[in-house]
Amino acid sequence: MSNYTNGDTTGVEGKAPLIKRNLQEIIGEDRMNEILKDRDLKIYWGTATTGKPHVAYFVPMTKIADFLKAGCEVTILFADLHAYLDNMKAPWELLELRTQYYEQAIKAMLQSIGVPLEKLKFVKGSDYQFTKEFTKDVYRLMSMVTEHDAKKAGAEVVKQVDHPLISSLLYPGLQALDEEYLKVDAQFGGVDQRKIFTFAEKYLPQLGYTKRIHLMNPMVPGLTGGKMSASEEDSKIDLLDTQATVKKKLKKAFCEPGNKEENGVLAFVHHVIFSVFKDEDFVVERNPNNGGNVSYKDYESLEKDFTELKLHPGDLKIAVEKYLNRLLEPIRKTFEDPKLKKLAATAYPVLGKRGKVNTDDEISPVRLDLRVGKITDVQMHPDADSLYVSQVDVGDEAGPRTIISGLAKLIPADDLIGRLVVVLCNLKPAKMRGIESRGMILCASVEEPRQVEPLQVPLDSNPGDKVYVEGYDIPSIQPDEQLNPKKKIWEKLQADLKTSPDCIAEWQNNPVVTRRGKVVCKSLKRAPIK
Repeated sequence: MSNYTNGDTTGVEGKAPLIKRNLQEIIGEDRMNEILKDRDLKIYWGTATTGKPHVAYFVPMTKIADFLKAGCEVTILFADLHAYLDNMKAPWELLELRTQYYEQAIKAMLQSIGVPLEKLKFVKGSDYQFTKEFTKDVYRLMSMVTEHDAKKAGAEVVKQVDHPLISSLLYPGLQALDEEYLKVDAQFGGVDQRKIFTFAEKYLPQLGYTKRIHLMNPMVPGLTGGKMSASEEDSKIDLLDTQATVKKKLKKAFCEPGNKEENGVLAFVHHVIFSVFKDEDFVVERNPNNGGNVSYKDYESLEKDFTELKLHPGDLKIAVEKYLNRLLEPIRKTFEDPKLKKLAATAYPVLGKRGKVNTDDEISPVRLDLRVGKITDVQMHPDADSLYVSQVDVGDEAGPRTIISGLAKLIPADDLIGRLVVVLCNLKPAKMRGIESRGMILCASVEEPRQVEPLQVPLDSNPGDKVYVEGYDIPSIQPDEQLNPKKKIWEKLQADLKTSPDCIAEWQNNPVVTRRGKVVCKSLKRAPIK
């Protein structure tokens, strides 16, 4: 794998070819060459923090490596505000989490191809886009731009609808202003952004700002043909996909024998593998009966064999799988960190209809309807001397719920009446000895010697207050209306619920909390919560 550091390239002759390599188009090349005669180029690449970054992001990453080797000063912009403005692809409450995820993922990608992070500058858009100066320029720009020009500029980038929101029309203008506020000479992006780039060239001078250079990558086809999209699952390979998933997606990928058009597999080989692994041959391992192994020193030779049907798509896919897993393995290892696992799960919860978590996929604590409850009455079960029948106020308009618990031989009834507890409210109602129970009072519990302690919430809590796992409180996502007992969602989540050495209730080492503080138990340490 290449080690991307600044080389001994000097002057226009040495640096310009590296900057231009594999680009589809440059607007302002003459200006670029003039700058390079005097100093290094300042470039920025921006990415809207919407769907998860996927393997197509290696295409701009390899170009960023080229820019660095050419001595350029490179800024990476995490365009969080743009992500929200683009028809709210990223809900407001998830913006910060997704920006954090992007930063970790992009840094892991760069490290996997040997790019030194210390030579890069990372900036979050909202850090300067909410300033008085930027806001003033937004208003100045909007006073000049027609609806037609704004819509046309974003046609290839912003989601197009019949009746666009004003936010989507603002998007191109903000991106144009980024060039001035990041103090760069050039913006780098995909050729799909060409209309935004020409928009910037037209309007920045009208604001009194310098026209910038624009460097454009070709668009890499997705695995199904067409653009590789973060929102089209089968078109992309996620950075954290397992080896088995990579194999499955590549097997289904469009790679028609002899056809190089809209071929995402070939495009990835061209723009990523031959750029990253340029110090070694691209090896296709084949059965001796199929001609044996073949090595390629350049992409052109490989493409020629493919179009002449000398290289079978199946053999090419197997080779790409091997190289792709070499790129992804360091990223997978980075995201084995529990904090990053948690970040990925909270930034990208699996959603189903009406914004609810998909009940067939993600097993996440956001699916639990946990609330503060106040026990208002406790009676013995008429048919079971180990069961209490309690009335618990959990904030329902209909009044207290009947909840049956196995606490009768463990805790005196008088110690429970008036007590604040944690209640799991979305279990399927179940009859216990003829009486229906509509919830579960959560307790820390150990078997030997038998001890049970109801979880305790902050004393100033109120019935109905939400209880949640820290980091998994996402206002736009509602818990399941009712947990499906066949999916054993509660059982799977409960396995990781326990108390800490400090008696704090935790799920996978993340505290269980309310808005008023942490949930605890009286004395049981490292005890399962049931």
